Amino acid sequence: MTDPQIALMMLGIFILLVFLGFPIAFTLMALGIGFGYYAYFDAGRMWRAYDRLEEDAGWLTEQWTWLEGFYNNRIFDLFINQTYTVMSNEVLTAVPLFLFMGYVVERANIVDRLFSTLAIASRRMPGSMGVAALITCALFATATGIVGAVVTLMGLLALPAMLKARYDPRFASGIICAGGTLGILIPPSIMLIVYAAASGVSIVRLYAGAMLPGLVLVGLYLSYVIGRSIIQPSVAPRPSEDEVPSVPVGKLIWMLVTSFFPLAFLILAVLGSILFGLATPTEAAAIGALGGLLLALLYRALTFQRLRESVYLTVRTTAMVCWLFVGSYTFSSVFSYLGGEHVISEFVSSLDLTPLQFLLLAQLIIFLLGWPLEWSEIIIIFVPIFLPLLPMFGIDPLFFGILVALNLQTSFLTPPMAMSAYYLKGIAPPEVKLTQIFAGVMPFLAMVFIAMAIMYIWPDIVFVLPNMIYGN
Repeated sequence: MTDPQIALMMLGIFILLVFLGFPIAFTLMALGIGFGYYAYFDAGRMWRAYDRLEEDAGWLTEQWTWLEGFYNNRIFDLFINQTYTVMSNEVLTAVPLFLFMGYVVERANIVDRLFSTLAIASRRMPGSMGVAALITCALFATATGIVGAVVTLMGLLALPAMLKARYDPRFASGIICAGGTLGILIPPSIMLIVYAAASGVSIVRLYAGAMLPGLVLVGLYLSYVIGRSIIQPSVAPRPSEDEVPSVPVGKLIWMLVTSFFPLAFLILAVLGSILFGLATPTEAAAIGALGGLLLALLYRALTFQRLRESVYLTVRTTAMVCWLFVGSYTFSSVFSYLGGEHVISEFVSSLDLTPLQFLLLAQLIIFLLGWPLEWSEIIIIFVPIFLPLLPMFGIDPLFFGILVALNLQTSFLTPPMAMSAYYLKGIAPPEVKLTQIFAGVMPFLAMVFIAMAIMYIWPDIVFVLPNMIYGN
């Protein structure tokens, strides 16, 4: 077999092991080291270790020299260097800080106050509780970036309230599932930080580029919720006084000041300090983590148990991301060294695709990968395969990254592997069936495809803010 054929076999074995359920990070490292030993094997370097046997004698010396020759392979140097590179990456330093901010906010009892306040403030709007749930999901998802946490917590808080208000279970479920995924796209998004580390694109330009597409998607969601509530009032009846009481204007303003504005101010402060160059993403993330602790303290929700849980979950998730990077870097280095990247590049070139056709093909592949894989695995492992092909088609990696972030919304909403639906089903009342949740997310899935079409038709929606703030 030729080296490129071995590289393709390496990729095929990885995909097979992933579907068999092997841990992805350690599978990447094992395959990278195993095939890398073959790729970087130098018989001369190994057997030169035996030359010293002419000077030294003895069984122990022979064994030690054999082991020295066995480990005299550059794949081990590569693995150590890649590990050090990941652990010293300044962009990735922001990941644990943003995660810690999200986990602290999640446990600070902010979300229940926020949802109650927004439900009262919007009670005269069509689909008022749905609008309140969607805005709460957007804010909470932006603050945490953790889809499972947002969907689960909002399912516990908002879903029973909407069902009690006689909302259609499908409509209510779709709102929570779709709103919970918005943190993947809307800054400060952890996914965009990971993409920046994998692609080398400036994180501040990514954040600026994601703002308008994120707002467009939220606008489409809100338009659907309000429009359907007007056309079909039975799916979202107006709440009664018992379900959502009316309060005096002064009290409502105080409720907004104590629930909506603190979290919104924290997010805007973190995001604004990054976009306007007042702080690096890592420094802004540190400010956000401190702000999350202060919010929890002000809400009297900062206990040692909650703090310990937040630290534990932060460390666990950060370790997963970092080891995925180590495995991916090792795997991709060996894959490229064997010529696999060149084979893929030649194959794509032979298809004679237009830039639009290439984008559609790439997004279709990422859409399908979203069924069995998490977004972190797609960004760290598979997106780097597409990155070297972008210059061939004249595609800006900034535009490609935002498009991927928008596409990854679908991986959580597309049956039969819609993870948002399974998160919600795990805590929903027994009368809410999984098929109802699947039916509820389909209109929101259509909104995502409409947002992607808008990006294809008007790509300046991505570039206008980065160019305005930072120049071309």
